Amino acid sequence: MGFQHGLSGLKAASTKLEVVGNNIANVNVVGFKQSQAQFSDVFANSLGGASGSNHVGIGTRVSTIAQEFSQGNITMSNNPLDIAIAGKGFFRMNDNGAISYTRNGQFQLDKDGFLVNADNINVTGYPANANGQIITTAPANLQLSTAELTPQATQNFGLGINLDSRTDVPAPLPAFDATNPATYANSTSGAIYDSLGNSHTLTLYFQKTAPAQWGVFATVNGAVDGAGQPVGVTLDNGAGPLALTFDSNGALTAPAGPIDAEIDLGAVAANLGIADWGATSPLEFSFDLASSTQFGSQFGVNRMSQDGFTSGRLAGFSVGDDGVIQGNYTNGVNRALGQIVLANFANPNGLRPLGRNQWVETGESGLPLVGVPLSGTLGALQSAAIEESNVDLTNELVSLITAQRVYQANAKTIQTQDTVLQTLVNI
Repeated sequence: MGFQHGLSGLKAASTKLEVVGNNIANVNVVGFKQSQAQFSDVFANSLGGASGSNHVGIGTRVSTIAQEFSQGNITMSNNPLDIAIAGKGFFRMNDNGAISYTRNGQFQLDKDGFLVNADNINVTGYPANANGQIITTAPANLQLSTAELTPQATQNFGLGINLDSRTDVPAPLPAFDATNPATYANSTSGAIYDSLGNSHTLTLYFQKTAPAQWGVFATVNGAVDGAGQPVGVTLDNGAGPLALTFDSNGALTAPAGPIDAEIDLGAVAANLGIADWGATSPLEFSFDLASSTQFGSQFGVNRMSQDGFTSGRLAGFSVGDDGVIQGNYTNGVNRALGQIVLANFANPNGLRPLGRNQWVETGESGLPLVGVPLSGTLGALQSAAIEESNVDLTNELVSLITAQRVYQANAKTIQTQDTVLQTLVNI
């Protein structure tokens, strides 16, 4: 027995204690990945270069300190910009050009609207244009615009209704009068917006003119002349009603597609005796009734949509599992502000830790495989959540006791070797 065995065992046990202690110290660190000390035995070759089968080893050594990139528990938080990764991947960070990777998704906005972590390191991803379309170019620092959303005039108005085929055709057919419900069978209304974001009420009236035909009239803000006729509204480039025709199965056959609608806002304002809104006039938009039907059931509105809105301020954020950050505005509009990207590696254990929950790539890790969440092998994101450390405190405490016993046992071998040498000296 030599001192070398005990000394190597002491060093190995000391390293084990350090690794376990470091795991325990970081048990509350978000996104921390525990490490494991791995050991191997040591043999010495003979002078001839060959190792005999009866050779005794000369102790142990630390082979590597490997990190375990297993999934940590995900817990909820109150910050929508706390983001956890469920599955594989790392957030890609940019510290003034130095790219690093992390699993800690505790983010916030700095004074310029950049998405950063607590150390002011930027999160990278794909930006969005003014219309909320993600631009999938090279990943860049994510900056979320907090500017007020400017108004958008209605450009498309869609309506899907069912007109009751059982409705009788009046005889004689009365002249339409918006103020007289006896001159039409049904009506419905919805909001449209001008270029300044002013809301206007578009009311549609449906008058049955034949067994499979209907006439559609429209008013804006209830503007009508003395005979109850609409003022300032033109449907399909005509002053009269829009004609709807259905086949024997109740499907709409005419018009075959969207029609042009035009509103003279000045004429509407003058009819109502109010000041002109000052918005672009006429207000022109596409009017689509394609999903409308004529069945033997009561009148009903199945779909109504339009793409205009008034101005709005940013009220909050939400992050989808695909990494798209949605801005939620006070006018009810949700718009994409950017998309977070993730990176994965062929060998995550080859990453070099920097501290502060950051890793950098090395030749052993391989090149980063960058993509959006849920693509390839990359995991999903969960907003208002954090990934806890994957340290199992119970296991680490048991390992701590074991490492202590190993340290004591190796110290005992040194003590025994010293006793043997004392005996030899005293002979």
